[in-house]
Amino acid sequence: MTELALVILDCDGVILESVDAKTRAFAQLYRPHGPDIERLAVEHHLRHGGVSRYEKFRYISRQYLGRELPADEEVRLGERFAGLCLEEVLASPLVPGALAFIQAARQRVPVYVASGAPHEELAHILQTRGLAGLFTGIFGSPPGKAELVRRILAQEGVLPRAAVLIGDSGTDEAAAVETGVRFWGRGEFPGRECSPDLTGAMVLLDRMCGVAQ
Repeated sequence: MTELALVILDCDGVILESVDAKTRAFAQLYRPHGPDIERLAVEHHLRHGGVSRYEKFRYISRQYLGRELPADEEVRLGERFAGLCLEEVLASPLVPGALAFIQAARQRVPVYVASGAPHEELAHILQTRGLAGLFTGIFGSPPGKAELVRRILAQEGVLPRAAVLIGDSGTDEAAAVETGVRFWGRGEFPGRECSPDLTGAMVLLDRMCGVAQ
């Protein structure tokens, strides 16, 4: 039984409604390879929300295109991907309840962002949206989500059981399991605390800032 001492949020699909923008960018990126590759690339992207786009590029190239991805081509894919979706991400609405939750949570505990998006891009998006100042820290990739959570725990000197990770993907859930923090899901997560948006997270905050299981 430990009182909540730290909140960590994913960004896409948790703070910003930006998942669809990035899905459209993935589709456009692989469209020149034909409809089958486009479909496989999008399916892989959606199955691995919260994973670095560069890891996805390497997997798609190896598994679906049959070749290792050269480093310079990986960089170009990343640049093109950002160009395809950045403006749309910057214009994405906030997830319902996200702002109210973040504002309430930061009055009680440190609140961090941990995202699979590249760190500089993530910081730019949150700064441009006027949200960066709401967070104690912003962590993007690399490394992967679990390592980001470990670094935040270490920075705050918080035990895993005193932290909660709020995410919208299986990657987020797996990172919570791997690091021992609690998990709360935006979306459907059978057997987990979850809600269609972040309005339900206010109940979680109130309960965990009393005594958390």
